Amino acid sequence: MNISKENLHKLKSLHNGRVTKIVETVAELCRPEKISVITDSENDAQYVRRRALEVMEETPLRTPGHTVHFDGYYDQGRDKENTRVLIPKGEKLCGHIKTMDRDEGLEEIGNLLEGIMEGKEMFVRFFCLGPKNSKFTMYAFQITDSAYVAHSEDILYRRGYEAFKELRDKNNFFYFIHSAGELEKCVSKNIDKRRVYIDLEKERVFAINTQYAGNSVGLKKLALRLAISRADKEKWLCEHMFISGVHNNGRITYFTGAFPSACGKTSTAMLPGNTIVGDDIAYLRPGEDGNAYAVNIEKGIFGIIENLSHSSDPLIYEALTSPKEVIFSNILVANDTPYWSGMGKEFPKMGKNFAGDWKEGMAGPDGKPVPLAHKNARYTVSLHELKNVDKNLDNPNGVKVDGFIYGGRDSDASVPVFQSFSWHHGVFIGSCLESETTSATIGAEGQRKHNPMANLDFLVIPLGTYIQNHIAFGEALDRPPIIFATNYFLKENGKFLNGIMDKLVWLQWMERRTHNDLGVIETPIGYIPLYEDLKTLFTKYLKQEYAKADYEKQFTIRTHKLLEKFQRVEESYKGEEVPEYFADHLRSQRDRLLAAQKKYGKENISPFEFASS
Repeated sequence: MNISKENLHKLKSLHNGRVTKIVETVAELCRPEKISVITDSENDAQYVRRRALEVMEETPLRTPGHTVHFDGYYDQGRDKENTRVLIPKGEKLCGHIKTMDRDEGLEEIGNLLEGIMEGKEMFVRFFCLGPKNSKFTMYAFQITDSAYVAHSEDILYRRGYEAFKELRDKNNFFYFIHSAGELEKCVSKNIDKRRVYIDLEKERVFAINTQYAGNSVGLKKLALRLAISRADKEKWLCEHMFISGVHNNGRITYFTGAFPSACGKTSTAMLPGNTIVGDDIAYLRPGEDGNAYAVNIEKGIFGIIENLSHSSDPLIYEALTSPKEVIFSNILVANDTPYWSGMGKEFPKMGKNFAGDWKEGMAGPDGKPVPLAHKNARYTVSLHELKNVDKNLDNPNGVKVDGFIYGGRDSDASVPVFQSFSWHHGVFIGSCLESETTSATIGAEGQRKHNPMANLDFLVIPLGTYIQNHIAFGEALDRPPIIFATNYFLKENGKFLNGIMDKLVWLQWMERRTHNDLGVIETPIGYIPLYEDLKTLFTKYLKQEYAKADYEKQFTIRTHKLLEKFQRVEESYKGEEVPEYFADHLRSQRDRLLAAQKKYGKENISPFEFASS
């Protein structure tokens, strides 16, 4: 193992034989030129940042602390096709999870890793997932030959070298082995050999021939999969959820929220007047007081930057345009200044982006027009750099969660906000979550994608088991969170019925409902707001009138469209082993909608009719 005495001492000081053995084994296989073990010291962190610049994985920008990283033209997102869960021969998970025979996968990845780090530096970094010294804390370490990956993780996660010392010879940690592979112009060359293999048995992930952070930053969505497996065994929840503190006259009520891509997750977490604990992943455990508690496993944001502007996201925009540590990826750079689509500024006609030297109107190697910045261009920044960061971000006890929110994209059926009848009914709602594709996303506009709890892409356990775990979690609590659903995308004649900031009113209504401050109207799908309550909230928070006609359009129960939705959901679940309660709720939901059609003699039923009955 080609390691200096200083770095070997750092490794041995952990007093963890398994960690040392893993590093030795990877080094012997990958044959790096140098090994750097990174501690929690600021000197070590600065070394990683400096190396990222020296090897040109990052380039400095005009604003102090800002750098830019470019991934290859064909390495711009999570590689779903080549991501596999390794399972023993003969075992099965379920249809939506891509799997591979464990022995075959390990043999293939071992062959691909042979000598892959020759001539490169291998970084070994240690982190905590979640606040330190907490029952939520998970330990993880990353082996990578990318200084950019090692730098990104320092922004996103809490340093954990000293925490690993406390583990001694305990084995309860995740680990991640990553190599960008052979580089060409500082980006991964062998994309055809890109692999992301998840080994649940040893709680590790291999990722090679890729730099894109969603594939390479192990503690992000790769650790999410390992944690879902761990949570299944230990009876807690690992969810693809934001955590936000909703402020109401001095009272703070915490919500978690799961939204598929492009359904309003970040914008909901960052609404003005509230505070953010996290924007992406939450660990949830029962508290001794019978409530649910949650932590953000991260301390930073790896966020999509497209359409982020001063008017849409003022707090993040301010953080990204002032001196502080920020990594931009796959945006346009001209005169050492970053530009991205939808930022609200005039764009230069030429510069450098993920395609290399760029000019307006050019075509890429695949013949397609190259935009000024990629649709999946990102920014990486610490949450502590945001003015609206919640004071409990690093609280080892987490925050008490009073509400879950499931948000989809639905143009013709679901109302803007409603409350479930119960915890069980709420889990059913989350299990039925759908989102529509738009003209700006892959696939034809208006196609519905079923995405239970907005977590389908990351499941490594059977879907039925995952749903049952939610049921059991709530049943173990004295006061389970109230579950709500939102839909910001209802349309009429092609026009949205909701304003961009209406979600602030829906959120404030949900906050009051968790404390039982407001009344409701019972409908076949759940409880909806009273008109007078929303009218008061629109005046208070948006300084605008809220017309009865708008309320009626938005909260009309469109029974025919909802019945179509539940038919799609039933089709999606065919072949899956789901809890019996799910089928019961599906039947009850249909029965309530059909009964309403019969009672009122119509398919579209006004909220005022439900209120008066």
